[in-house]
Amino acid sequence: MKEMTKDTMAGAADRRRAASGDPLGPNSEIGRKLKQYYDELVSDNVPDRFSQLLSQLEQAEPAQKKD
Repeated sequence: MKEMTKDTMAGAADRRRAASGDPLGPNSEIGRKLKQYYDELVSDNVPDRFSQLLSQLEQAEPAQKKD
């Protein structure tokens, strides 16, 4: 009888995942949630105060380079 090693079992699991078209396998739900969170984060507006601070920083940098 063929001995089932960890490598053999892992290979079989990888083949099942590839056949199902789900490259992340059991982690696909985590991947979907992370993508959803990232998409929401990227689409958030930057607060006005933060934009003003970034603008001030950009204006101050060229002045420092001249010194």
